[in-house]
Amino acid sequence: MRRPTLTRRLATAARWPVGVALTSWRYLWRTTPLYRDEVHGSWPEDAPPPLADAVDREDVQWLRDGAGPHFHRHYSVRIWGARVSAEELAEQVMADPDRAAPSEFATFQKLRGDDGTLRVNDEFVVRMPGPWDGPVRVASTTPRSFRLVTLAGHLEAGQIEFRASNGELLEFHIESWARSGDRLSELLYDRLRISKEVQFHMWTSFLERVVKLSGGKRAGGLRIHTRKVADVPADG
Repeated sequence: MRRPTLTRRLATAARWPVGVALTSWRYLWRTTPLYRDEVHGSWPEDAPPPLADAVDREDVQWLRDGAGPHFHRHYSVRIWGARVSAEELAEQVMADPDRAAPSEFATFQKLRGDDGTLRVNDEFVVRMPGPWDGPVRVASTTPRSFRLVTLAGHLEAGQIEFRASNGELLEFHIESWARSGDRLSELLYDRLRISKEVQFHMWTSFLERVVKLSGGKRAGGLRIHTRKVADVPADG
């Protein structure tokens, strides 16, 4: 497994003070229409997909390792005038997820696997200011999607999927199934809502950058739908 060099880690950290200020400013003054709602969910309808046998289980942070309620979130954007197909857009993001990350605030750094490709069991760490670093492992890939599972030390316990689809318009989706990683994370996320807003801004910014990668324009606003499950089975 590769580790980022000290120089790269310092360069990432050096961006954070300015990045946090810039991101906070953009968050307060963003004009993108957002359609956001949260409803009650249920189990097992909102349970995450099972992991394939080929996925390395070592250090996986399962839902049962987390704390608090389970959140099934779905972020989506529709794109008109795109210059690429769903497969081509997904290929760009899979080759380097950092291309779509809000780089002044968060960055995907690959720790395991070859650059420019994405395979099951490749690993990344999503580096963010404060206690937000998130180690993840690739759990599945298709021509239009890839899914990540959280590893020990992540702020959350669960999975997240990125996928493109062709309908009337090109669409891009981010769907996650997760609980807070521990009681402190639950406090920051579900009670104080600090990390919830950080996460919300990160993934909506990711969608906006995906639109730019497509060469098209956003059709309407971003949609964020959350289903909250209060009671998760002990073996969830």
